[in-house]
Amino acid sequence: MPAIDRFAMRAAGPDGPAVRCFAVTPHASDELVEVVRALYVGASGDVAIVDPEGGAVTFKAVPGGTILPVRARAVRAPATTATDLVGLV
Repeated sequence: MPAIDRFAMRAAGPDGPAVRCFAVTPHASDELVEVVRALYVGASGDVAIVDPEGGAVTFKAVPGGTILPVRARAVRAPATTATDLVGLV
């Protein structure tokens, strides 16, 4: 029997939980398959992102277990040293 989703008919708001998750592998030039609303950092390190408008920033020394509440269209290697990244949409 499939799981009941009592929230399936509601729009996902900017403050609501993610509706999809996927593993993120940093890359020197490729973008993510879709813009994420947040990134989960499994193991500590730096996280270099490109935002939806093309701005780039590196979050330094992000602790493992952190959810970065930032929209990102790319995660850049080799500047990203954090691992076990998950994109939340």
